[in-house]
Amino acid sequence: MHSYAGCTYKMFLSVIIPTCNAADWLEEQLRALAGQTRLPDEILVVDSASTDATPEIAGRFPQVRFMGISRRDFDHGATRTLAAQAARGDILVFLTQDAIPADNSALARLTAPLADARIAVAYGRQLPHTNATPFAAHLRLFNYPDRPEAPRCFADRKRLGLHTVFCSNSFAAYRREALEAAGFFPERLLFGEDSFTVAKMLKLGYCVQYIPGALVFHSHNYRLVDEVKRYFDTGAFHAEARELLQPFGAATGAGRRFVLSELRYLLAQGLYHLLPASLVRNACKFVAYQLGRQARHLPLALVTRLSLRPSWWQGRS
Repeated sequence: MHSYAGCTYKMFLSVIIPTCNAADWLEEQLRALAGQTRLPDEILVVDSASTDATPEIAGRFPQVRFMGISRRDFDHGATRTLAAQAARGDILVFLTQDAIPADNSALARLTAPLADARIAVAYGRQLPHTNATPFAAHLRLFNYPDRPEAPRCFADRKRLGLHTVFCSNSFAAYRREALEAAGFFPERLLFGEDSFTVAKMLKLGYCVQYIPGALVFHSHNYRLVDEVKRYFDTGAFHAEARELLQPFGAATGAGRRFVLSELRYLLAQGLYHLLPASLVRNACKFVAYQLGRQARHLPLALVTRLSLRPSWWQGRS
């Protein structure tokens, strides 16, 4: 039996971590998990043929179950589905290899809302690493604010647009029965397997909950070229998943809000010299997103240069 915030419930908790050359983070991550007030009942590391010390580090922790796959078989959705089906948990927590729990209550706080049968998935707040650039730090503060939100359900789509299905598998907990009802995660999806699956769950009548008190450190210092490729892939995902996402409408001005928020953040930090770079980066991201929306109509040579996953496009019709 496990208790949090007055709730008592019994759940088998599996933590799933896809890895590929994760030696720089894995030991710190596993030690943080071993210190949680709500301990995982199992940790499943699904490794894509690491060539560093990842297997050895995982082997030092007795609660870890190690599953190896070939690197060419990795797929954001299919690999997580494989792991979810192999895991024994009633609750499945997904972490990326570089997401480090920030305190010892992260898992307890993240999983507590799933005692409510309406809540299919909960995701936590991602804090910037100490070495985060101002752009990386602001992105985390914008996407993961320090304020509670009501559960988001299908009926909220008219008010919230695409934000209704926002979620991140960098730190998210799913009720297994709800994930099974949604058919787990999609195969061969370029990007956004988490939002895709949340959309299916909301259509089934479930809700998603953001938990700002469940904290991990997770950020990336993307170069401009990385940002362009990421936004190109986001646009391509929105186009590929158009039929599923159509009922949720558009991003309801999120891009404009982000640009203004980033400018205010830089001004507040006294980083005036970064204002031109902010405008250039956001203009490039906007163009990349729009190109991604039209990716199926662009030459393959151009698409593979613009995407973070060029191999995904090979053999497309």
